[in-house]
Amino acid sequence: MSWACKECTFLNPPPTPSQKPTCKICLSPSSPPPQSPPSSSTAKWSCKACTFLNSYKNSNCEVCDTRAPISSLSNFEDLDDDSGIGGGGDLDSSVGSVFLPLQRCKRKRVEDDPIEVKQGSSSFNAVREVKASHNWMTVSVSKASGKGITVSGSSNSNVTPGLKASGKGITVLGSSSSNVTPGLKASDKGVTVKEGTSSGSSAAGLNTLKIMSYNVWFREDLEMHNRMKALGDLIQQHGPDVICLQEVTPNIYDIFRKSSWWKMYQCSVSSETADSSPYFCMQLSKLRVKSFSCKPFGNSVMGRELCVAEVEVEKDKHLVVATSHLESPCPGPPTWDQMFSKERVEQAKEAVNFLKKNQNVIFCGDMNWDDKLDGKFPLTDRWVDAWEELKPGEDGWTYDTKSNKMLTGNRKLQKRLDRFLCSLHDFRVSKIEMIGMDAIPGVSYIKEKKVKTEMRKLELPVLPSDHYGLLLTICSQ
Repeated sequence: MSWACKECTFLNPPPTPSQKPTCKICLSPSSPPPQSPPSSSTAKWSCKACTFLNSYKNSNCEVCDTRAPISSLSNFEDLDDDSGIGGGGDLDSSVGSVFLPLQRCKRKRVEDDPIEVKQGSSSFNAVREVKASHNWMTVSVSKASGKGITVSGSSNSNVTPGLKASGKGITVLGSSSSNVTPGLKASDKGVTVKEGTSSGSSAAGLNTLKIMSYNVWFREDLEMHNRMKALGDLIQQHGPDVICLQEVTPNIYDIFRKSSWWKMYQCSVSSETADSSPYFCMQLSKLRVKSFSCKPFGNSVMGRELCVAEVEVEKDKHLVVATSHLESPCPGPPTWDQMFSKERVEQAKEAVNFLKKNQNVIFCGDMNWDDKLDGKFPLTDRWVDAWEELKPGEDGWTYDTKSNKMLTGNRKLQKRLDRFLCSLHDFRVSKIEMIGMDAIPGVSYIKEKKVKTEMRKLELPVLPSDHYGLLLTICSQ
């Protein structure tokens, strides 16, 4: 039978007779089997959103509040905001704020349709053809003419050399350049940019650039299609040059891939890679991409990694944009103290130290950061927190159970989990704003909550995500 890991609570499939049962997420061995079968009073149901094992007396998941997949349950615990778990009222406010890995989706994918643009088109943003192959994705560019457009096969020295993603790191094709960042390992099914081609447009002549960061929420049972459409509307409204997304699932990836705005961007994740992970970070760029890469964190039990995109803004002026979803606090019984603060702080330090050698670098994403628990974010010289720099004194809570009415009934949590950290030589931060704070018109969902002794059904609005997004604007110095 399936078993829940005692370390990370991931619900693992039943092991084969010849297989030693170990957790597929953190590799911990399974707990010894009980001496006698559990009684019906201790029966559990597995949450389909975060895999936590809940007692049948609870109608909603204790960790993420997802509704039980059973139509009728009894003996509910009181879930009032002011009550703690098991009667304790002094729990950390992070309890119930984040979620554990989803189980891998075993559905069969529909084959990708190639994106094709006729040769000779003068629209450079659209002049690309994406083909999925067995191990990697090739981005090739049709011939075009015009100022600022590189012609395929040109001997121009500014043509980006090909970067081949492999299990041994990044290999530069047809180039003796040693500019590839050491220690940066790309996915086995990453992206290859052919020599003599370009993978996007440069931003020559632009005075400003926009970068978006958004945790899209991997909860697929709560109006996923409407939420992702609303997020796509935000992308079209703001037109970010680079997008960094966290908690993207294979199904969410499919929705994005079929959206009209998708063709304007080059994506860091191939369709094969998307199918191999329950959820992941993803980057998209309108600008010409030199490389996409990933660097796993050695101390992560949740498969977290640093994703890096190097883009060309102008000739001889590059920008590195990195994103991550740092280790999540995952409180659970019996101690409710698995906050993973030490791991999160080490990951932040590792990321900043790895990125600081670049002249222009932006590190953004869901940091899961709690200033009270984790301390001040470990920035070195020349680094700034964009929110603190541009909006000093403002809370900047990107996760807020009070203002986000979709989360009504959850335990109170107000944190600045999502951040933009910047070290810029040729640019300066000029504006930062929170986006996705409005409910989706005409969309709602039903949530059950026990108030005192009465079970109530609440009709709540739906927002694009449980997080708010961030949009940063930078300008040339």
